[in-house]
Amino acid sequence: MPPHNIQNRNSLKLHEMEDDSLRGNLSHQELLQGQEPNVVVVSGGGGGGGGGGESDSSSTTPRESRVTKKQIATVAILCYVNLINYMDRFTIAGILGDIQKCFNISDSQAGLLQTAFVLVYMLVAPLFGYLGDRFSRKYLMAVGLFFWSLATLVGSFMPTYGLFLLFRCLVGVGEASYSTIAPTIISDLFVRDTRSKMLALFYFAIPVGSGMGYIVGAEVMEIAKVSADDLVAWRWGLRVTPVMGLLALVLILFFIHDPPRGSSEGGQHLQVTSFWGDLKYLFLNKSFVLSTIAFTCVTFVAGALAFWGPLFTQLGVKIQDHPNAKEDDVSFVFGAIAMSAGLLGVPLGSYAGQKLRVKLPYADPLVCGVGLLASVPLILGALILAEWNTVGSYVVVFFGQIFLNLNWAVVSDIVLYIVIPTRRSSAEAFQILFSHALGDAGSPYLIGIVADAFKPYIHVQNGTTTFLPLTTIDPTFDLDLNATSADLSDLSDPPTPDPNEDFINFKSKQYAMFLCTIVNVLGAVFFFWSTCYIAADKERCDRTIAGSAPRKEREPSTSSSTASSRSLASPVEPREDEEEEAQKQSLLT
Repeated sequence: MPPHNIQNRNSLKLHEMEDDSLRGNLSHQELLQGQEPNVVVVSGGGGGGGGGGESDSSSTTPRESRVTKKQIATVAILCYVNLINYMDRFTIAGILGDIQKCFNISDSQAGLLQTAFVLVYMLVAPLFGYLGDRFSRKYLMAVGLFFWSLATLVGSFMPTYGLFLLFRCLVGVGEASYSTIAPTIISDLFVRDTRSKMLALFYFAIPVGSGMGYIVGAEVMEIAKVSADDLVAWRWGLRVTPVMGLLALVLILFFIHDPPRGSSEGGQHLQVTSFWGDLKYLFLNKSFVLSTIAFTCVTFVAGALAFWGPLFTQLGVKIQDHPNAKEDDVSFVFGAIAMSAGLLGVPLGSYAGQKLRVKLPYADPLVCGVGLLASVPLILGALILAEWNTVGSYVVVFFGQIFLNLNWAVVSDIVLYIVIPTRRSSAEAFQILFSHALGDAGSPYLIGIVADAFKPYIHVQNGTTTFLPLTTIDPTFDLDLNATSADLSDLSDPPTPDPNEDFINFKSKQYAMFLCTIVNVLGAVFFFWSTCYIAADKERCDRTIAGSAPRKEREPSTSSSTASSRSLASPVEPREDEEEEAQKQSLLT
Protein backbone atom coordinates (compact mmCIF):
# COMPACT_ATOMS: atom_id res chain seq x y z
CA MET A 1 0.00 0.00 0.00
CA PRO A 2 1.45 3.41 -0.87
CA PRO A 3 2.51 5.64 1.96
CA HIS A 4 -0.15 8.03 3.11
CA ASN A 5 -0.36 11.02 5.35
CA ILE A 6 -3.42 12.08 7.32
CA GLN A 7 -3.24 15.85 7.31
CA ASN A 8 -6.60 16.54 8.91
CA ARG A 9 -8.90 14.49 11.02
CA ASN A 10 -11.66 15.07 8.46
CA SER A 11 -9.60 14.88 5.28
CA LEU A 12 -7.35 12.29 3.66
CA LYS A 13 -4.68 12.96 1.03
CA LEU A 14 -2.79 10.23 -0.79
CA HIS A 15 0.72 11.11 -1.89
CA GLU A 16 3.47 9.46 -3.98
CA MET A 17 1.03 7.66 -6.24
CA GLU A 18 2.03 6.80 -9.75
CA ASP A 19 0.08 8.42 -12.54
CA ASP A 20 -1.56 5.16 -13.69
CA SER A 21 -1.89 3.56 -10.28
CA LEU A 22 -5.10 5.36 -9.36
CA ARG A 23 -8.03 5.40 -11.73
CA GLY A 24 -10.21 8.52 -11.92
CA ASN A 25 -13.09 8.07 -9.53
CA LEU A 26 -16.47 9.27 -10.78
CA SER A 27 -18.39 7.84 -7.83
CA HIS A 28 -20.19 10.18 -5.46
CA GLN A 29 -20.37 7.64 -2.66
CA GLU A 30 -19.15 8.86 0.71
CA LEU A 31 -17.21 7.18 3.49
CA LEU A 32 -19.99 7.70 6.03
CA GLN A 33 -23.66 7.59 5.23
CA GLY A 34 -25.51 10.74 6.20
CA GLN A 35 -22.26 12.72 6.51
CA GLU A 36 -20.18 14.67 4.06
CA PRO A 37 -16.50 13.89 4.68
CA ASN A 38 -13.75 15.92 3.11
CA VAL A 39 -11.78 13.72 0.74
CA VAL A 40 -9.22 15.15 -1.64
CA VAL A 41 -7.28 12.77 -3.87
CA VAL A 42 -3.95 14.15 -5.09
CA SER A 43 -2.22 12.70 -8.14
CA GLY A 44 1.45 11.91 -8.32
CA GLY A 45 2.16 14.99 -10.34
CA GLY A 46 1.35 17.11 -7.38
CA GLY A 47 -1.62 18.80 -9.00
CA GLY A 48 -4.97 19.31 -7.44
CA GLY A 49 -7.17 16.25 -7.37
CA GLY A 50 -9.57 16.35 -10.22
CA GLY A 51 -11.58 13.53 -8.80
CA GLY A 52 -11.83 14.87 -5.30
CA GLY A 53 -15.14 15.20 -3.58
CA GLU A 54 -16.79 18.39 -2.53
CA SER A 55 -16.41 19.62 1.01
CA ASP A 56 -18.51 21.61 3.34
CA SER A 57 -15.47 23.01 5.08
CA SER A 58 -14.22 26.24 3.64
CA SER A 59 -10.66 25.38 4.60
CA THR A 60 -10.45 22.26 2.49
CA THR A 61 -12.59 23.04 -0.54
CA PRO A 62 -11.36 25.72 -2.90
CA ARG A 63 -14.42 25.35 -5.11
CA GLU A 64 -16.80 25.96 -2.20
CA SER A 65 -14.94 28.82 -0.53
CA ARG A 66 -13.25 30.63 -3.40
CA VAL A 67 -15.50 32.59 -5.73
CA THR A 68 -13.70 33.82 -8.83
CA LYS A 69 -14.03 37.26 -10.37
CA LYS A 70 -15.61 35.70 -13.45
CA GLN A 71 -18.31 34.10 -11.31
CA ILE A 72 -18.96 37.36 -9.47
CA ALA A 73 -19.24 39.23 -12.77
CA THR A 74 -21.67 36.63 -14.14
CA VAL A 75 -23.93 36.80 -11.07
CA ALA A 76 -23.82 40.60 -11.10
CA ILE A 77 -24.91 40.70 -14.76
CA LEU A 78 -27.70 38.18 -14.18
CA CYS A 79 -28.95 40.18 -11.17
CA TYR A 80 -28.90 43.38 -13.22
CA VAL A 81 -30.95 41.79 -16.00
CA ASN A 82 -33.39 40.33 -13.46
CA LEU A 83 -33.72 43.81 -11.97
CA ILE A 84 -34.77 45.42 -15.25
CA ASN A 85 -36.92 42.35 -15.92
CA TYR A 86 -39.13 43.16 -12.91
CA MET A 87 -38.86 46.89 -13.54
CA ASP A 88 -40.41 46.31 -16.95
CA ARG A 89 -43.18 44.15 -15.51
CA PHE A 90 -44.32 46.70 -12.92
CA THR A 91 -43.77 49.97 -14.75
CA ILE A 92 -47.36 49.50 -15.99
CA ALA A 93 -48.65 49.52 -12.41
CA GLY A 94 -47.07 52.92 -11.70
CA ILE A 95 -48.80 54.57 -14.68
CA LEU A 96 -51.97 52.48 -14.82
CA GLY A 97 -54.38 55.36 -14.14
CA ASP A 98 -53.17 57.34 -17.18
CA ILE A 99 -53.27 54.20 -19.36
CA GLN A 100 -56.92 53.65 -18.40
CA LYS A 101 -57.78 57.26 -19.25
CA CYS A 102 -55.88 57.15 -22.55
CA PHE A 103 -57.56 53.97 -23.82
CA ASN A 104 -60.83 54.47 -21.86
CA ILE A 105 -60.77 50.92 -20.49
CA SER A 106 -62.40 49.28 -17.45
CA ASP A 107 -60.65 47.76 -14.44
CA SER A 108 -60.92 44.24 -15.87
CA GLN A 109 -59.35 45.36 -19.16
CA ALA A 110 -56.57 47.08 -17.22
CA GLY A 111 -55.94 43.92 -15.21
CA LEU A 112 -55.83 41.94 -18.45
CA LEU A 113 -52.65 43.81 -19.44
CA GLN A 114 -50.72 42.04 -16.68
CA THR A 115 -52.62 38.77 -16.88
CA ALA A 116 -52.07 38.38 -20.64
CA PHE A 117 -48.38 39.13 -20.21
CA VAL A 118 -47.92 36.52 -17.46
CA LEU A 119 -50.01 33.90 -19.29
CA VAL A 120 -47.83 34.12 -22.39
CA TYR A 121 -44.73 34.23 -20.22
CA MET A 122 -45.57 31.03 -18.35
CA LEU A 123 -46.76 29.18 -21.49
CA VAL A 124 -43.54 29.93 -23.40
CA ALA A 125 -41.26 29.24 -20.41
CA PRO A 126 -41.19 25.42 -20.87
CA LEU A 127 -40.08 25.86 -24.48
CA PHE A 128 -37.10 27.98 -23.47
CA GLY A 129 -36.38 25.55 -20.65
CA TYR A 130 -36.12 22.76 -23.24
CA LEU A 131 -33.88 24.88 -25.49
CA GLY A 132 -31.77 25.98 -22.53
CA ASP A 133 -30.84 22.36 -21.79
CA ARG A 134 -29.56 21.80 -25.32
CA PHE A 135 -28.24 25.05 -26.80
CA SER A 136 -26.11 28.00 -25.76
CA ARG A 137 -27.80 29.66 -22.81
CA LYS A 138 -25.89 32.90 -23.28
CA TYR A 139 -27.17 33.44 -26.82
CA LEU A 140 -30.71 32.36 -25.92
CA MET A 141 -30.78 34.99 -23.16
CA ALA A 142 -29.36 37.60 -25.52
CA VAL A 143 -32.02 36.91 -28.16
CA GLY A 144 -34.79 36.99 -25.56
CA LEU A 145 -33.53 40.23 -24.02
CA PHE A 146 -33.35 41.93 -27.42
CA PHE A 147 -36.86 40.71 -28.29
CA TRP A 148 -38.47 41.89 -25.05
CA SER A 149 -36.74 45.29 -25.16
CA LEU A 150 -37.86 45.80 -28.75
CA ALA A 151 -41.44 44.74 -27.94
CA THR A 152 -41.60 47.14 -24.97
CA LEU A 153 -40.29 50.04 -27.06
CA VAL A 154 -42.57 49.43 -30.05
CA GLY A 155 -45.57 48.81 -27.77
CA SER A 156 -45.18 52.26 -26.24
CA PHE A 157 -46.17 53.77 -29.62
CA MET A 158 -49.35 51.70 -30.13
CA PRO A 159 -52.47 53.89 -30.59
CA THR A 160 -55.14 51.36 -29.54
CA TYR A 161 -55.71 49.13 -26.55
CA GLY A 162 -55.76 45.94 -28.65
CA LEU A 163 -52.34 46.58 -30.21
CA PHE A 164 -50.88 47.64 -26.87
CA LEU A 165 -52.16 44.39 -25.30
CA LEU A 166 -50.60 42.39 -28.17
CA PHE A 167 -47.16 43.86 -27.59
CA ARG A 168 -47.43 43.26 -23.83
CA CYS A 169 -47.93 39.59 -24.73
CA LEU A 170 -44.80 39.68 -26.92
CA VAL A 171 -42.85 41.11 -23.99
CA GLY A 172 -43.79 37.94 -22.09
CA VAL A 173 -42.20 35.80 -24.82
CA GLY A 174 -38.88 37.59 -24.46
CA GLU A 175 -38.82 37.61 -20.67
CA ALA A 176 -39.56 33.87 -20.53
CA SER A 177 -36.27 33.16 -22.29
CA TYR A 178 -34.32 34.83 -19.50
CA SER A 179 -36.22 33.86 -16.37
CA THR A 180 -36.07 30.13 -17.07
CA ILE A 181 -32.38 30.01 -18.04
CA ALA A 182 -30.57 32.40 -15.69
CA PRO A 183 -31.10 30.36 -12.48
CA THR A 184 -29.60 27.26 -14.13
CA ILE A 185 -26.39 29.16 -14.90
CA ILE A 186 -26.07 30.14 -11.24
CA SER A 187 -26.77 26.53 -10.29
CA ASP A 188 -23.88 25.37 -12.49
CA LEU A 189 -21.47 27.94 -11.06
CA PHE A 190 -21.90 27.19 -7.33
CA VAL A 191 -22.79 24.39 -4.96
CA ARG A 192 -24.57 24.03 -1.64
CA ASP A 193 -24.62 27.11 0.60
CA THR A 194 -22.85 29.35 -1.89
CA ARG A 195 -25.41 28.51 -4.54
CA SER A 196 -28.28 29.20 -2.13
CA LYS A 197 -26.84 32.60 -1.27
CA MET A 198 -26.33 33.52 -4.92
CA LEU A 199 -29.85 32.42 -5.82
CA ALA A 200 -31.20 34.46 -2.92
CA LEU A 201 -29.28 37.45 -4.29
CA PHE A 202 -30.72 36.76 -7.73
CA TYR A 203 -34.30 36.66 -6.43
CA PHE A 204 -33.58 39.77 -4.39
CA ALA A 205 -34.30 41.69 -7.59
CA ILE A 206 -38.02 40.83 -7.40
CA PRO A 207 -39.09 43.37 -4.75
CA VAL A 208 -36.33 45.86 -5.60
CA GLY A 209 -37.04 45.76 -9.34
CA SER A 210 -40.77 45.99 -8.76
CA GLY A 211 -40.34 49.07 -6.59
CA MET A 212 -38.03 50.69 -9.12
CA GLY A 213 -40.63 50.00 -11.81
CA TYR A 214 -43.23 52.06 -9.93
CA ILE A 215 -40.81 54.89 -9.27
CA VAL A 216 -39.17 55.12 -12.69
CA GLY A 217 -42.45 54.81 -14.63
CA ALA A 218 -44.29 57.41 -12.57
CA GLU A 219 -41.43 59.89 -12.32
CA VAL A 220 -40.56 59.77 -16.02
CA MET A 221 -44.24 60.24 -16.86
CA GLU A 222 -44.43 63.33 -14.64
CA ILE A 223 -41.29 64.77 -16.24
CA ALA A 224 -42.66 64.16 -19.74
CA LYS A 225 -46.05 65.76 -19.05
CA VAL A 226 -46.58 69.10 -20.79
CA SER A 227 -49.89 69.72 -19.01
CA ALA A 228 -52.03 68.20 -16.30
CA ASP A 229 -54.33 66.65 -18.92
CA ASP A 230 -51.53 65.09 -20.98
CA LEU A 231 -52.63 61.50 -21.67
CA VAL A 232 -49.61 60.35 -23.71
CA ALA A 233 -46.77 61.15 -21.30
CA TRP A 234 -47.10 57.68 -19.75
CA ARG A 235 -45.58 56.20 -22.91
CA TRP A 236 -42.18 57.66 -21.98
CA GLY A 237 -42.25 55.69 -18.76
CA LEU A 238 -42.14 52.46 -20.80
CA ARG A 239 -39.09 53.58 -22.79
CA VAL A 240 -36.59 53.46 -19.92
CA THR A 241 -36.11 49.70 -19.59
CA PRO A 242 -35.38 49.16 -23.33
CA VAL A 243 -32.39 51.52 -22.98
CA MET A 244 -31.20 49.61 -19.91
CA GLY A 245 -31.79 46.40 -21.84
CA LEU A 246 -29.33 47.50 -24.54
CA LEU A 247 -26.56 47.74 -21.93
CA ALA A 248 -27.55 44.33 -20.53
CA LEU A 249 -27.37 42.84 -24.03
CA VAL A 250 -23.73 43.95 -24.41
CA LEU A 251 -22.85 42.59 -20.96
CA ILE A 252 -24.40 39.19 -21.72
CA LEU A 253 -22.67 38.80 -25.08
CA PHE A 254 -19.18 39.81 -23.99
CA PHE A 255 -18.80 39.30 -20.25
CA ILE A 256 -21.06 36.51 -19.03
CA HIS A 257 -19.64 33.03 -18.35
CA ASP A 258 -21.79 30.06 -19.40
CA PRO A 259 -20.37 27.01 -17.55
CA PRO A 260 -20.87 23.41 -18.69
CA ARG A 261 -24.13 21.98 -17.43
CA GLY A 262 -23.76 20.23 -14.11
CA SER A 263 -20.12 21.24 -13.74
CA SER A 264 -20.44 22.48 -10.16
CA GLU A 265 -21.40 19.01 -8.91
CA GLY A 266 -19.34 16.83 -11.24
CA GLY A 267 -21.21 16.71 -14.51
CA GLN A 268 -19.62 13.43 -15.59
CA HIS A 269 -22.01 11.35 -13.49
CA LEU A 270 -25.20 13.18 -14.50
CA GLN A 271 -27.50 11.19 -16.73
CA VAL A 272 -30.37 12.33 -18.90
CA THR A 273 -33.72 11.35 -17.44
CA SER A 274 -37.02 11.12 -19.24
CA PHE A 275 -39.56 13.91 -19.08
CA TRP A 276 -42.21 11.64 -17.59
CA GLY A 277 -39.72 10.31 -15.05
CA ASP A 278 -39.07 13.86 -13.88
CA LEU A 279 -42.79 14.57 -13.64
CA LYS A 280 -43.43 11.42 -11.63
CA TYR A 281 -40.57 12.20 -9.25
CA LEU A 282 -41.73 15.78 -8.66
CA PHE A 283 -45.40 15.01 -8.19
CA LEU A 284 -44.61 12.22 -5.72
CA ASN A 285 -42.45 14.62 -3.73
CA LYS A 286 -45.02 15.86 -1.21
CA SER A 287 -42.89 18.74 0.07
CA PHE A 288 -42.40 20.03 -3.48
CA VAL A 289 -46.10 19.83 -4.32
CA LEU A 290 -47.26 21.52 -1.10
CA SER A 291 -44.60 24.24 -1.18
CA THR A 292 -45.46 24.95 -4.83
CA ILE A 293 -49.16 25.35 -3.99
CA ALA A 294 -48.28 27.60 -1.06
CA PHE A 295 -45.90 29.67 -3.18
CA THR A 296 -48.67 30.05 -5.76
CA CYS A 297 -50.73 31.78 -3.06
CA VAL A 298 -47.77 34.09 -2.40
CA THR A 299 -47.49 35.08 -6.07
CA PHE A 300 -51.26 35.59 -6.26
CA VAL A 301 -51.19 38.12 -3.43
CA ALA A 302 -47.93 39.75 -4.51
CA GLY A 303 -49.16 40.15 -8.09
CA ALA A 304 -52.49 41.65 -7.06
CA LEU A 305 -50.98 44.10 -4.57
CA ALA A 306 -48.18 45.12 -6.92
CA PHE A 307 -50.53 45.79 -9.83
CA TRP A 308 -53.51 47.42 -8.12
CA GLY A 309 -51.82 48.89 -5.02
CA PRO A 310 -50.74 52.29 -6.44
CA LEU A 311 -54.06 52.99 -8.20
CA PHE A 312 -56.05 51.91 -5.13
CA THR A 313 -54.01 54.23 -2.91
CA GLN A 314 -54.44 57.14 -5.34
CA LEU A 315 -58.21 56.69 -5.19
CA GLY A 316 -57.96 56.69 -1.39
CA VAL A 317 -56.20 60.06 -1.49
CA LYS A 318 -58.89 61.45 -3.82
CA ILE A 319 -61.83 60.61 -1.60
CA GLN A 320 -60.32 62.04 1.60
CA ASP A 321 -61.53 65.47 2.71
CA HIS A 322 -58.13 66.39 4.15
CA PRO A 323 -55.56 63.97 2.70
CA ASN A 324 -52.16 63.74 4.38
CA ALA A 325 -50.41 62.63 1.17
CA LYS A 326 -50.21 63.81 -2.43
CA GLU A 327 -51.80 61.83 -5.21
CA ASP A 328 -48.84 62.39 -7.55
CA ASP A 329 -46.42 60.92 -4.98
CA VAL A 330 -48.24 57.63 -4.49
CA SER A 331 -46.33 55.60 -7.09
CA PHE A 332 -42.98 56.89 -5.80
CA VAL A 333 -43.81 56.11 -2.17
CA PHE A 334 -45.31 52.73 -3.07
CA GLY A 335 -42.16 51.85 -4.99
CA ALA A 336 -39.94 52.94 -2.11
CA ILE A 337 -41.99 50.79 0.27
CA ALA A 338 -41.68 47.75 -2.01
CA MET A 339 -37.91 48.20 -2.30
CA SER A 340 -37.24 48.77 1.40
CA ALA A 341 -39.56 45.94 2.44
CA GLY A 342 -37.70 43.64 0.06
CA LEU A 343 -34.32 44.76 1.36
CA LEU A 344 -35.42 43.77 4.87
CA GLY A 345 -37.77 40.86 4.25
CA VAL A 346 -35.72 38.70 1.86
CA PRO A 347 -32.56 38.44 4.01
CA LEU A 348 -34.62 38.25 7.21
CA GLY A 349 -36.47 35.19 5.95
CA SER A 350 -33.25 33.50 4.83
CA TYR A 351 -31.55 34.27 8.16
CA ALA A 352 -34.49 33.02 10.21
CA GLY A 353 -34.61 29.78 8.24
CA GLN A 354 -30.87 29.13 8.66
CA LYS A 355 -30.93 29.78 12.41
CA LEU A 356 -34.06 27.77 13.18
CA ARG A 357 -33.02 24.92 10.88
CA VAL A 358 -30.38 23.88 13.41
CA LYS A 359 -33.04 22.80 15.91
CA LEU A 360 -36.12 22.42 13.71
CA PRO A 361 -35.69 20.43 10.46
CA TYR A 362 -39.00 21.85 9.24
CA ALA A 363 -38.04 25.47 9.98
CA ASP A 364 -38.15 26.78 6.39
CA PRO A 365 -41.84 26.14 5.61
CA LEU A 366 -42.63 27.17 9.19
CA VAL A 367 -41.00 30.58 8.59
CA CYS A 368 -42.94 30.98 5.35
CA GLY A 369 -46.26 30.04 6.93
CA VAL A 370 -45.80 32.32 9.93
CA GLY A 371 -44.81 35.16 7.58
CA LEU A 372 -47.99 34.76 5.55
CA LEU A 373 -50.21 34.63 8.64
CA ALA A 374 -48.52 37.71 10.10
CA SER A 375 -49.09 39.63 6.88
CA VAL A 376 -52.86 39.00 6.87
CA PRO A 377 -53.95 41.56 9.54
CA LEU A 378 -51.40 44.06 8.25
CA ILE A 379 -52.61 43.91 4.64
CA LEU A 380 -56.22 44.02 5.83
CA GLY A 381 -55.46 47.05 8.00
CA ALA A 382 -53.70 48.85 5.14
CA LEU A 383 -56.70 48.32 2.85
CA ILE A 384 -59.05 49.80 5.47
CA LEU A 385 -56.77 52.69 6.52
CA ALA A 386 -56.34 53.85 2.91
CA GLU A 387 -59.84 55.37 3.10
CA TRP A 388 -58.97 57.78 5.94
CA ASN A 389 -55.20 57.92 6.55
CA THR A 390 -52.81 57.37 3.66
CA VAL A 391 -49.63 57.70 5.72
CA GLY A 392 -50.92 55.17 8.23
CA SER A 393 -51.73 52.83 5.36
CA TYR A 394 -48.16 53.23 4.06
CA VAL A 395 -46.70 52.24 7.43
CA VAL A 396 -48.92 49.19 7.86
CA VAL A 397 -48.45 47.88 4.32
CA PHE A 398 -44.68 48.29 4.72
CA PHE A 399 -44.63 45.77 7.58
CA GLY A 400 -47.10 43.56 5.73
CA GLN A 401 -44.79 43.38 2.73
CA ILE A 402 -41.81 42.57 4.96
CA PHE A 403 -43.61 39.45 6.20
CA LEU A 404 -44.73 38.62 2.66
CA ASN A 405 -41.13 38.90 1.40
CA LEU A 406 -39.87 36.34 3.91
CA ASN A 407 -40.80 33.66 1.38
CA TRP A 408 -38.75 34.42 -1.73
CA ALA A 409 -35.29 33.19 -0.74
CA VAL A 410 -36.58 30.44 1.58
CA VAL A 411 -38.76 28.80 -1.08
CA SER A 412 -35.81 28.64 -3.48
CA ASP A 413 -33.76 26.94 -0.74
CA ILE A 414 -36.53 24.41 -0.15
CA VAL A 415 -36.57 23.38 -3.80
CA LEU A 416 -32.78 23.02 -3.80
CA TYR A 417 -32.54 20.61 -0.89
CA ILE A 418 -35.59 18.42 -1.48
CA VAL A 419 -34.91 17.74 -5.19
CA ILE A 420 -31.86 15.89 -6.54
CA PRO A 421 -29.45 17.93 -8.72
CA THR A 422 -30.38 16.29 -12.02
CA ARG A 423 -33.99 17.38 -11.61
CA ARG A 424 -33.64 20.79 -9.97
CA SER A 425 -33.98 22.73 -13.22
CA SER A 426 -37.20 20.88 -13.98
CA ALA A 427 -38.42 21.55 -10.46
CA GLU A 428 -37.73 25.28 -10.81
CA ALA A 429 -39.44 25.35 -14.22
CA PHE A 430 -42.59 23.58 -13.02
CA GLN A 431 -42.79 25.72 -9.90
CA ILE A 432 -42.55 28.85 -12.06
CA LEU A 433 -45.18 27.44 -14.42
CA PHE A 434 -47.78 26.61 -11.77
CA SER A 435 -47.12 29.56 -9.49
CA HIS A 436 -47.58 32.00 -12.38
CA ALA A 437 -50.46 30.13 -14.02
CA LEU A 438 -52.54 30.00 -10.86
CA GLY A 439 -50.97 32.99 -9.07
CA ASP A 440 -50.02 36.37 -10.48
CA ALA A 441 -51.18 35.50 -14.00
CA GLY A 442 -54.81 35.61 -12.96
CA SER A 443 -54.88 37.74 -9.82
CA PRO A 444 -54.79 41.22 -11.47
CA TYR A 445 -57.53 40.24 -13.92
CA LEU A 446 -59.58 38.51 -11.21
CA ILE A 447 -59.37 41.52 -8.91
CA GLY A 448 -60.47 43.74 -11.80
CA ILE A 449 -63.45 41.49 -12.59
CA VAL A 450 -64.56 41.35 -8.96
CA ALA A 451 -64.19 45.14 -8.64
CA ASP A 452 -66.31 45.73 -11.77
CA ALA A 453 -68.91 43.29 -10.46
CA PHE A 454 -69.19 45.18 -7.16
CA LYS A 455 -69.68 48.63 -8.71
CA PRO A 456 -73.40 48.36 -9.60
CA TYR A 457 -74.17 47.29 -6.03
CA ILE A 458 -72.40 50.18 -4.29
CA HIS A 459 -74.46 53.31 -3.58
CA VAL A 460 -73.69 56.30 -1.41
CA GLN A 461 -76.55 57.78 0.63
CA ASN A 462 -75.98 60.47 3.22
CA GLY A 463 -72.29 59.65 3.44
CA THR A 464 -72.80 55.92 4.02
CA THR A 465 -72.17 53.05 1.64
CA THR A 466 -75.05 50.65 0.93
CA PHE A 467 -75.48 47.62 -1.28
CA LEU A 468 -78.51 47.39 -3.55
CA PRO A 469 -79.41 44.55 -5.92
CA LEU A 470 -79.13 45.13 -9.65
CA THR A 471 -82.91 44.96 -10.10
CA THR A 472 -83.62 47.76 -7.63
CA ILE A 473 -85.69 50.54 -9.21
CA ASP A 474 -85.39 54.09 -8.04
CA PRO A 475 -88.76 54.85 -6.33
CA THR A 476 -88.59 58.45 -7.49
CA PHE A 477 -88.64 57.31 -11.12
CA ASP A 478 -92.20 57.15 -12.47
CA LEU A 479 -92.65 55.94 -16.04
CA ASP A 480 -95.73 57.44 -17.74
CA LEU A 481 -97.07 54.85 -20.16
CA ASN A 482 -98.89 57.61 -22.12
CA ALA A 483 -95.75 59.65 -22.65
CA THR A 484 -94.92 60.62 -26.22
CA SER A 485 -91.65 59.89 -28.00
CA ALA A 486 -90.67 63.51 -27.47
CA ASP A 487 -91.06 63.08 -23.75
CA LEU A 488 -88.99 59.87 -23.81
CA SER A 489 -86.24 61.39 -25.92
CA ASP A 490 -84.67 62.84 -22.81
CA LEU A 491 -83.98 59.30 -21.57
CA SER A 492 -81.43 58.80 -24.34
CA ASP A 493 -79.28 61.69 -23.18
CA PRO A 494 -75.95 60.68 -21.69
CA PRO A 495 -76.10 60.31 -17.91
CA THR A 496 -74.55 62.97 -15.78
CA PRO A 497 -71.28 62.00 -14.07
CA ASP A 498 -71.74 60.47 -10.65
CA PRO A 499 -70.14 62.76 -8.03
CA ASN A 500 -69.38 59.63 -6.00
CA GLU A 501 -67.64 57.83 -8.85
CA ASP A 502 -64.19 57.92 -7.20
CA PHE A 503 -65.63 56.62 -3.95
CA ILE A 504 -67.42 53.77 -5.73
CA ASN A 505 -64.23 52.86 -7.61
CA PHE A 506 -62.28 52.86 -4.35
CA LYS A 507 -64.78 50.72 -2.43
CA SER A 508 -65.13 48.20 -5.27
CA LYS A 509 -61.36 47.69 -5.40
CA GLN A 510 -61.16 47.54 -1.62
CA TYR A 511 -63.75 44.75 -1.42
CA ALA A 512 -62.07 42.89 -4.29
CA MET A 513 -58.62 43.08 -2.69
CA PHE A 514 -59.93 41.59 0.55
CA LEU A 515 -59.62 38.36 -1.41
CA CYS A 516 -55.83 38.60 -0.95
CA THR A 517 -56.12 38.03 2.79
CA ILE A 518 -58.09 34.81 2.24
CA VAL A 519 -55.50 33.52 -0.21
CA ASN A 520 -52.72 34.37 2.26
CA VAL A 521 -54.35 32.18 4.90
CA LEU A 522 -54.60 29.31 2.41
CA GLY A 523 -50.91 29.67 1.56
CA ALA A 524 -49.98 29.49 5.25
CA VAL A 525 -52.02 26.30 5.64
CA PHE A 526 -50.13 24.61 2.79
CA PHE A 527 -46.76 25.71 4.17
CA PHE A 528 -47.68 24.28 7.59
CA TRP A 529 -48.84 21.07 5.91
CA SER A 530 -45.48 20.66 4.17
CA THR A 531 -43.69 20.66 7.56
CA CYS A 532 -45.00 17.10 8.02
CA TYR A 533 -42.96 15.81 5.06
CA ILE A 534 -40.03 18.12 4.46
CA ALA A 535 -37.58 16.41 6.84
CA ALA A 536 -38.15 12.99 5.26
CA ASP A 537 -37.94 14.38 1.72
CA LYS A 538 -34.70 16.20 2.51
CA GLU A 539 -33.21 13.06 4.09
CA ARG A 540 -34.16 11.03 1.02
CA CYS A 541 -32.56 13.61 -1.27
CA ASP A 542 -29.39 13.73 0.87
CA ARG A 543 -29.05 9.94 0.74
CA THR A 544 -29.32 10.01 -3.04
CA ILE A 545 -26.72 12.76 -3.37
CA ALA A 546 -24.46 10.99 -0.86
CA GLY A 547 -24.17 8.10 -3.28
CA SER A 548 -26.72 5.47 -2.25
CA ALA A 549 -26.15 3.29 -5.27
CA PRO A 550 -28.74 1.04 -6.91
CA ARG A 551 -28.96 -2.54 -5.73
CA LYS A 552 -26.87 -3.86 -8.64
CA GLU A 553 -24.03 -1.54 -7.66
CA ARG A 554 -24.30 -2.36 -3.97
CA GLU A 555 -24.11 -6.13 -4.62
CA PRO A 556 -21.29 -6.71 -7.15
CA SER A 557 -20.31 -10.26 -8.00
CA THR A 558 -16.60 -10.15 -7.24
CA SER A 559 -15.29 -10.31 -3.70
CA SER A 560 -12.90 -7.42 -4.20
CA SER A 561 -15.64 -5.10 -5.38
CA THR A 562 -17.79 -6.28 -2.49
CA ALA A 563 -15.11 -5.29 -0.03
CA SER A 564 -14.71 -1.95 -1.75
CA SER A 565 -18.45 -1.33 -1.73
CA ARG A 566 -18.67 -2.30 1.92
CA SER A 567 -15.87 0.08 2.85
CA LEU A 568 -17.60 2.94 1.03
CA ALA A 569 -21.18 2.24 2.00
CA SER A 570 -20.86 1.30 5.65
CA PRO A 571 -17.41 2.00 7.12
CA VAL A 572 -18.77 2.18 10.63
CA GLU A 573 -19.10 -1.62 10.69
CA PRO A 574 -15.98 -3.58 11.79
CA ARG A 575 -13.96 -4.73 8.80
CA GLU A 576 -13.44 -8.35 9.90
CA ASP A 577 -11.65 -9.48 6.73
CA GLU A 578 -8.94 -6.88 7.15
CA GLU A 579 -8.53 -7.65 10.86
CA GLU A 580 -8.08 -11.38 10.14
CA GLU A 581 -5.58 -10.60 7.41
CA ALA A 582 -3.62 -8.38 9.80
CA GLN A 583 -3.54 -11.15 12.41
CA LYS A 584 -2.22 -13.65 9.84
CA GLN A 585 0.50 -11.25 8.77
CA SER A 586 1.56 -10.69 12.41
CA LEU A 587 1.71 -14.46 13.04
CA LEU A 588 3.83 -15.03 9.93
CA THR A 589 6.16 -12.28 11.05
